[in-house]
Amino acid sequence: MPPPAETSGGRLCLVTGASGYIGGRLVPELLAAGHRVRCMARTPRRLRDHPWADRVEIVQADATDPESTRRALDGVEVAYYLIHAIGGAGGFGETDRRSARTFADAARDAGVGRLVYLGGMEPDEDLSPHLRSRAEVGRIMLDAGVPAVWLRAAVIIGSGSASFEMLRYLTERLPVMVTPRWVHSRIQPIAIRDVLHYLVASAALPEWVSRGFDIGGPDVLTYLEMMRRYAAVAGLGPRLVVPVPVLSPWLSSLWVGAITPVPGPLARPLVESLRNEVICREHDIGRYVPPPDEGLAGFERAVALALRRVREADVATRWSSASVPGAPSDPLPTDPAWAGGSLYTDERSRTVDAPPERLWEVIEGIGGEHGWYSFPLAWRARGLLDRLVGGVGLRRGRRDPRRLRIGEAVDFWRVEEIEPGRLLRLRAEMRVPGLAWLELSVSERDGRARYSQRALFHPRGLLGHCYWLAFKPFHDRVFGGMCQGIARAAEGDGRAAPVRTRAAAAHSDDR
Repeated sequence: MPPPAETSGGRLCLVTGASGYIGGRLVPELLAAGHRVRCMARTPRRLRDHPWADRVEIVQADATDPESTRRALDGVEVAYYLIHAIGGAGGFGETDRRSARTFADAARDAGVGRLVYLGGMEPDEDLSPHLRSRAEVGRIMLDAGVPAVWLRAAVIIGSGSASFEMLRYLTERLPVMVTPRWVHSRIQPIAIRDVLHYLVASAALPEWVSRGFDIGGPDVLTYLEMMRRYAAVAGLGPRLVVPVPVLSPWLSSLWVGAITPVPGPLARPLVESLRNEVICREHDIGRYVPPPDEGLAGFERAVALALRRVREADVATRWSSASVPGAPSDPLPTDPAWAGGSLYTDERSRTVDAPPERLWEVIEGIGGEHGWYSFPLAWRARGLLDRLVGGVGLRRGRRDPRRLRIGEAVDFWRVEEIEPGRLLRLRAEMRVPGLAWLELSVSERDGRARYSQRALFHPRGLLGHCYWLAFKPFHDRVFGGMCQGIARAAEGDGRAAPVRTRAAAAHSDDR
C-alpha cells in the first residue's frame, strides 16, 4: 500500500471557480495547508469581498480563452478545475466541454504537475444531462496528458450548497409533502468539510496516480430519509409524505422552484439528477488519503454543522465562542442570497444628539422597570400570550436596573453578548416557532452617537415563516418606536420617558 499523501509543501495551486461554493471554501483550506494560491476569475472584483482576498494572487482569465488561460497557469504545480455551467442559459453541456478542453490543453502546455476536478457520481444507469456533463468533463481531465484526479461526489451537505439548500427549504417549508418517485433514489451524501479534506490532499498525491475516485460519507439514504432526518436535526415536527408516482422530474423542478428560493434554472438539473442512484462503488481514495482525524461526518453531524450558524446565533461579528469562525460548513458573505437558510431581519439606525456614553446607559438599562420604549400595549400583549402558552412572559424583570452580565434574564430575553459601551445582544426566550435575537449597538460619528438596532428571526418550519409575516405589520410601531424612544431618552427628551409595562410594575411591586 502506498504511503498516505502529504498535505503541505508550499505548492503553487491555481483555483478556478473561487467565487463559487466549493472554490470559495477551498482557498482558505489550501492556505492553511501551507500552499500558495492563485485564483483565476473572469471578473476579479467578484473575489474582493472574500476574507482571504489579500492573501492570494488573482489573475483575470476565461476558461474558454486559450491564451489567457495559458498565462494564468504559468508556473502552477496543481490546478483545481471547479467550473460548471449549471444554471446558465442555453445548453450547459457544450459550454462545459469547450471550457474543460481549453483548460486541459492549457494545463498540459504550461507543464502543470496535476489537475484536480470535483464532479458528480457516474452510475451505470442512464444519466441526467447534469451528471452526463460532469462525467464528460471528468474524462476530459483524465485524458489531458497531465496526472489528474477526478473526485466524484453526490449531494454535498453544507450551508450554501445548492443541493443542501434545496433539501433545507423543502423540508422546512412543507410539513406535508407530495413526493415524486425520485425521493426513493439512494444517495450517499458527504459533508463539505470532508470534500475539502480530499481536495486539499489531492495536491500531494503521487505523480503516477491519475484516475477517478468516488467519495462519500458513511450513510446511504434515500432523499425521503434525508428530509426526515433533516427535520429531526432541525427540531421540526414529523413530515407527512404523500407519494405521487406520476410526478415527473420536470414537474418536480417547477414545484421546487415555487417552494424554495433556489433559482429554477439551477433547481431543474439538480432535480433531474435525483432520478439516478448515486452511491460509492469503491473507496480506493482511502489507500492514498486517510480520513480526517475525527472521521468522516455522518449525515446528522453534517446537517448540524451546516445549521450551526443560526443555532449558535452566528449571524453577526463575534457571536458564540463555541464555533470556529469561517468553518467550511458556514455560509460566506459572497454566497447567493438564498444560501444559508431563512433569516428575517428588521434593521434601523438613528443619529443621537448625545454622547455615546449616555446612549449606552439607556441601552444597558432596557427592560424590567424601564420597559422597552415603545408601544406598551403590544409588549404587554406579547408577554401575556407567552404566559398563556407556557412561556416566561415579562414578569422576570432583570437583576439590576442599570448593569447587565452575560447570561442574565431581561424579561423574556437573555443576555447572549455584551461589549460595554458598544453592543448588547439579547436572545429571545419567549415561545416562538424559531430563534430570535435583538441587537442594540452604539458607534460614534463626528462626536455624536449613532444608535443601531437589529431584530433577527430564524423561522422553524412553515409556522415560523407565517409567524414573522403575521407580525410584520406591527414592526414599524414596535421596532420603529423603540428606535425613536431609545434615541430620545438618551437625548433627555421628557416626551420619551421609558415605557414601563404593567408586567414590569407588577414585578417591581412583588419585590
